[in-house]
Amino acid sequence: MARPEDMWRCQTTNCGYVYDPDRGDRKGKIVAGTAFVDLPDEWKCPVCGAGKRCFRPVAGPGSTQEVVCPVPE
Repeated sequence: MARPEDMWRCQTTNCGYVYDPDRGDRKGKIVAGTAFVDLPDEWKCPVCGAGKRCFRPVAGPGSTQEVVCPVPE
């Protein structure tokens, strides 16, 4: 199981998707074992379509940083 510091949560309103590197993202064709920082820049949240800048770590450095993210259309 991935450490909370390696998991990233989407900050858009009513989403809350958590990227877990142990699972990857089947919808985005990201293989298991891919760290969040290694995701392509064009990767989008599989639930709401937000970009990487709308995510923050679940725990550790940056986890309390406020993220301003526009709601994807």
